[in-house]
Amino acid sequence: MLDKTGIAKRIAKEVQDGYYVNLGIGIPTLVANYVREDIEVEFQSENGVLGMGPFPFEGEEDADVINAGKQTITTLPGASFFDSAMSFSMIRGKHVDLTILGAMEVAENGDIANWKIPGKMVKGMGGAMDLVASAENIIVAMMHTNRAGESKLLKKCSLPLTGVGCVKKIVTNLAVLEVTKDGFKLLERAPGVTVEEIKKATEGNLIIEGEVPEMSL
Repeated sequence: MLDKTGIAKRIAKEVQDGYYVNLGIGIPTLVANYVREDIEVEFQSENGVLGMGPFPFEGEEDADVINAGKQTITTLPGASFFDSAMSFSMIRGKHVDLTILGAMEVAENGDIANWKIPGKMVKGMGGAMDLVASAENIIVAMMHTNRAGESKLLKKCSLPLTGVGCVKKIVTNLAVLEVTKDGFKLLERAPGVTVEEIKKATEGNLIIEGEVPEMSL
């Protein structure tokens, strides 16, 4: 089973040379720490940064340099800063190759709910609705089940949707799954996790073809 760092490491393997990548709040922000050193990637943050690097070491933080989640970050040589209008022009104009988001629920058809739990205070949807509407490739980083052990990979989302039919791939603490027209296709299982455990943790339709390999990090 993976922890949050393990999920980020596995998603980092999906990042390709020359990609422009938007990282959402939470687990996705860790991905920048684990991208291969032999490729060039531009990480974009919706608050107006292009060229984010790994998180700073303790004592080297600059409180004025933050990501969308208000975490201190580093920037790489050539990084640029701009306003939200420019940032969302990049997003809405489909100039981002890959978006990595967290989620509370994902449905078997690729619907995503990640912005609101009814009855709880929320500041707003933020940039999520722009990202899910504009990105060609969306990977979700999430836990497979909630704290009660209930599946978060569902036949149909119960929470208010952020986007419809937009998620392409999901990396959880248990597995890597691809969203297909027939449901969640199991691609890899986390170290020490069995296919049977993944079945029990997945409410939506789970497609299993042949022997499922254990993921490498």
